[in-house]
Parts: sequence; structure tokens; C-alpha cells
Amino acid sequence: TTAVLAFLSCSAPLASQAFSPISSSVSTNQRPTTLLFSTTEEKETKSMSKKKEERLNFMKSEQFHRRGFKEVRDRVEKDIQTQYQSELVNDLKTSNYMIENKDANVKVYLAKDFGFCWGVERSIALAYEAVQHYPDRKLHITNELIHNPEVNDRLTEMKVNLIEKVGEGQKDFSTIEEGDVVILPAFGASYEEMEMLDKKNVEVVDTTCPWVSKVWNTVDMHQRKGLTSVIHGKFGHEETIATTSFCEDYICVKNMKEAEMVADYIVNGGDKEEFLKYFSKAVSKGFDPDTMLKKVGLANQTTMYKKETKAIGQLFQKAMMKKYGPAEVDQHYMEFDTICDATQERQDAVSELVENAKEYGLDFILVVGGWDSSNTAHLLEIPHMAGIRSFHINRAECIGADNTITHRTVDGEIVTEPFLLDIEKDVVMGVTSGASTPDAAVQDSLSQIFLLKQLNKKKEEEGQKA
Repeated sequence: TTAVLAFLSCSAPLASQAFSPISSSVSTNQRPTTLLFSTTEEKETKSMSKKKEERLNFMKSEQFHRRGFKEVRDRVEKDIQTQYQSELVNDLKTSNYMIENKDANVKVYLAKDFGFCWGVERSIALAYEAVQHYPDRKLHITNELIHNPEVNDRLTEMKVNLIEKVGEGQKDFSTIEEGDVVILPAFGASYEEMEMLDKKNVEVVDTTCPWVSKVWNTVDMHQRKGLTSVIHGKFGHEETIATTSFCEDYICVKNMKEAEMVADYIVNGGDKEEFLKYFSKAVSKGFDPDTMLKKVGLANQTTMYKKETKAIGQLFQKAMMKKYGPAEVDQHYMEFDTICDATQERQDAVSELVENAKEYGLDFILVVGGWDSSNTAHLLEIPHMAGIRSFHINRAECIGADNTITHRTVDGEIVTEPFLLDIEKDVVMGVTSGASTPDAAVQDSLSQIFLLKQLNKKKEEEGQKA
């Protein structure tokens, strides 16, 4: 079995710094030979924005840690394997991604890409190593490490203090004292948070996913070229909050509808007051659509639906072409692919399940992952749009012994409804999980379904005997 933490001692898709650009051609399954942690410094600061230059200076501090702590690595590796790996999921992978539980009369098809990505594995490992490296220190984390309840609960059990949110976009950092340890989550931290922590006498352990920092480098390039960053993402999501903090001028669009509003304003202008009212929480301070939408660059929250991001890119390219002409479009629009490979691979794998749903005879597709996980929510959208019955659960306990299921809909509503419509019938199901979901959570969810069916089967047998 591949060790969960193998990436900490071997190559991985990182450049010379964790915040250096990463080639979009890098696959999560095909890692380049660049060392995970290189000591090479970025020298050409003149080609950087002020915020990027200062961010790199924060990272040079002896109290800023991104390399982990080798002396506790073996112990951490064993802990993570014990807590998060799954024999059932391993059996699925070695059985051509399909198993049949004959005792429960349930056949399961597993998506061929699912679960923990290497960036999440890396983040968990660094956080666990920090806990064991600093046994006598008070540890804090600026946000949930990842969007998974089991992992975050485990950190709470390890006495890592989650910084309290006080009001919209505000946090209470008053609990952090001199000498404490502060963990930055996989989503990254805002420029303002990094600046604040740099001024305190604390140890900072940075677990930011390098795919996130790739987006930061993209918006830095926008600034240097005089472009406004259009970010395809949710303005209140932790990752997007961090990304926008490194921008000068930006506007966030969460979907195609909002992108069309921006594109229409680019081409035709409009009611500025009404436009700014609608996007009031999604634009930079002092945003002026009349001047700041003349030149734009597209970036995105790494967990968004890739097909939508591509469609939004095409929309803006056509808008600029219509406004300024084909010959000038390159002077007014720029884009880079900043969707992480793991996100795309998991979306493709669910699409494959959907395409084969009739052949397999799927009754439904189960999506396992945090309810506030963006990448998991997008996995649900794929079978939903295809008209396939599907459920997004965050824990195995969402499947009740009374044959109900509590799940998150594509609209974000948490509902409870009947689960197996004919519990006596054999079940054929598909299953996948988000990039922040441990295999153990998938096993627990499947086990809950197996148990539900077995109990009903036993009840039937007892009824026949009577």
C-alpha cells in the first residue's frame, strides 16, 4: 500500500518554492522530479507586485515552516494510515472499482478518481507533524484545515484551537500569544493575516496547497500587466478570500449568470450603481466597472467546475473581441488554467460513472464529503444535471437506520428523505468522494448501507419463519 505521507520524502508537483507557479500539465498521479522542498530563492523581485514580494519575505522568516518536521514523520505516517485508510476501498481499487456484497445484496461501482488529493494529504501531514513537534506549545489554526468534519474534529481532539470567527469576514486573533504555533490551512491565509502573524513572535506552519498559490501567482501577473482579476469563485470561500487579498483590482463571479452580467457591462455598459450594488461584496474597494473592466485576466477558485470556468473564459474573450476587435483582444484579456488536476480528475471520473449509469443499472450515486466542500458539491452537480438520483452526505451517520438519508442538495439545502425506495430490491450504486474526504469515510458510509440492507434481510427471514 502506498504510504499516505510518501510525498513528504519524495518528489511532488512543486516548484522551487511552495508558492512558485506549477505547470497545469502536472497530473496528481504523475509527479515531476522537482524536490518537494527546495532552498532556491526567487530573486527577480522587480518583476513582482509589492504584495508578492512581501509574501515571499514573510516566508523567509526562521519562524515560518513549510517543510514539515522529519523527526516525527514516521509516527505521523502511521497515525494517518490508521485513521484514514480503508480496507474496503482498497478492495474496490483492486477489483476493477466494483464489489458486490452478497450478504446485503448491494453492488458498488467506485469512481476511478476519488478521495484525498496529494495537496490535502500534504496539508494533513504538516498539521499533524506540527502537533507532535510542538507538544508543549499552544497551537492554533486560522480556519478549518480542509473541508472535512472527521479531519477537523481530529485536530480539535489534538487540542488545536480553531480561531473564532466574529462577524462577517472577521476573526478573533486575541487568543494567540507570544511563542504559540499557528497553522495556516490548505486554503491558505490572506495577506493581512500573514502580515499580522509576521509581526507576532509565533511559529507559523504553512500547509497551503501549492495549487492555491498558483492562483496567487496568476493574479500577481494580472497586476503587473495592469489587468483587473476576474475570479471565478465564491467570494466568501476561504480560498477566494485569500486570493482576493493578494489582488489590487478584482471582481468575483460565482457562476455563468454573474459572468454574463460582467460581460454585458464590458460590451454595453450599464447602470453602474445597480451593478456595484449587486457585486458589493465581490469587488475590490473603490471598484469602477467603467475603467476597471477594460482589461481583465481570468483566474479561479481551484475547486470550481472546470467546464464552467472554460465557458466563462470563452465568454470574456468574445466580449473583448466584440468591444475592441479580434486584433486587440490579447491586449484586453488573459487567462490561465488554475483548476487543480485533482479536481478535474474527480469530475471526469464521476462523468464516466454517469455515462455508464444505464449499463451498470445504477439506482443512485452517493457523494461523500464535507457539506461546505466546494469540490465535493461540484461532484454532485454532474449526476444531478444528468437526471440521476444522487446524494451528497458528509458523514456515514447521514444514512439512518429508519431508511432515511440526510443530504445536501445542489441548492445547498440540507434535507432528510426516504433513502432506498424499495429496500427489498437488490441495490446497484455508484460512489465517489471529494478531494478532502478520507477513504475511511467512504467505507463507513458503505458499511451503513450494507448494515441497513442486512437488517432488512434478517427481518424478512424472521418473518418467513414466523
